[in-house]
Amino acid sequence: MRPALRLLGALALLASLALVPGILSALAIRVPELAITLYWATLLALLGIALLDAVRVARLPSPRLQRHMPASLALGRWSDAQLEVQHDAAAVMQLRIFDHVPDGLEFEHLPQNLNLPPQQTARLNWRLRPLQRGRFNFERCEVILYSPLQLWESRRYLALPAPVKVYPDFARLYDGPLQGIENWLSQIGVRQLQRRGLGQEFHQLREFREGDSLRQIDWKATARHRTPIAREYQDERDQQIMLMLDCGRRMRSQDDELAHFDHGLNACLLLSHIALRHGDAVGLSTFAGEQQRHLPPGKGQRQLNLLLNALFDLQSTRRPADYNAAVQQLLSRQKRRALVILVTNLRDEDDEQLLCAVRQLGQRHRVLIASLRESVLDRLREEQVERYDQALAYCGAVDFLNARNSLHERLEALGIPVIDVRPEELGAHLINRYLGLKKGGVL
Repeated sequence: MRPALRLLGALALLASLALVPGILSALAIRVPELAITLYWATLLALLGIALLDAVRVARLPSPRLQRHMPASLALGRWSDAQLEVQHDAAAVMQLRIFDHVPDGLEFEHLPQNLNLPPQQTARLNWRLRPLQRGRFNFERCEVILYSPLQLWESRRYLALPAPVKVYPDFARLYDGPLQGIENWLSQIGVRQLQRRGLGQEFHQLREFREGDSLRQIDWKATARHRTPIAREYQDERDQQIMLMLDCGRRMRSQDDELAHFDHGLNACLLLSHIALRHGDAVGLSTFAGEQQRHLPPGKGQRQLNLLLNALFDLQSTRRPADYNAAVQQLLSRQKRRALVILVTNLRDEDDEQLLCAVRQLGQRHRVLIASLRESVLDRLREEQVERYDQALAYCGAVDFLNARNSLHERLEALGIPVIDVRPEELGAHLINRYLGLKKGGVL
């Protein structure tokens, strides 16, 4: 308990009045005894009232609090939270409430003041936004009770534990109908390609339509019905997609609010959602992390939930990526042929180690590499050069990109396609490449 501003102000006023007799005595002006008596009486009365007020606030019962908030939050998205407050005091209770928010969560509209009538419930609304993924624990709320005369503040800490999980910003896939998701995918650059080839499963026979190819005509059915009948195909299902996510130090680069690792994680989850909707099985394996995580391929909504729960608290590390060890581990676990997508950040020094690893991986699986490119390299290459330091930065960026492109060309020569994109574009490019492979029947 501590004195409130009202009590401190009254004491400061009395302290300043205590200087008056001394000043008057210095000026040889006599101070009436009655004035001194009144002063001491006022001081004693204030102390008595303050003591009584302190006893009254000490006897006040602590209010009852209940926190309402989602059990899971999306990274970078604002969410609403609420505190319900009740008390058993006989009079109106004056409160100031602050919820102790864990580090890594941004909040608004806290603390809040409240005058709560007895036997009533008040609801305080506030908002929070996660800045990091992972597990967080709310432990307590802080309540300041003001005494009836507002001379004292009684600080109470009320235990109110609540765990919360912060997931990648994947909520948009659950927020709206399927059509809304398709519109959003088209906005970020995902294109539904036309089918090429016949590497797909037969679905049904139907009447020939404008736009169908002659190769789709079923001539026997056409002869029976005496009208053109076409075969309708659907994408082959039951393919396996294996995502390899680099958790090493290169993925810690950051061009905007999110690190490259978070962009890569979001892209993997988005691709998983699309592949699972197309009937394929999706799995994931991480490397260069504190704890390597492996989830074998599976299908359906349950698999997507497993992916989210396995990855929401995954963090990048300062370790270098060991591609050989990662490939050996994947080969020992993934026996069935799959499309393996390696999400990493390639550099020219990866030359020999990476080429050896993907060559071995490509003997059993189809391999696709997604390499994240720092946005600053594009800016340095595109901005106008006017000064000597800008020329040095430009030449350094071009030299770095040329060495990087040379590695990409060597991978392409081995039959390993490479997607070289900025982090924010990775999701759309991965989905487009996956749909292209699937429509072409080459998975």
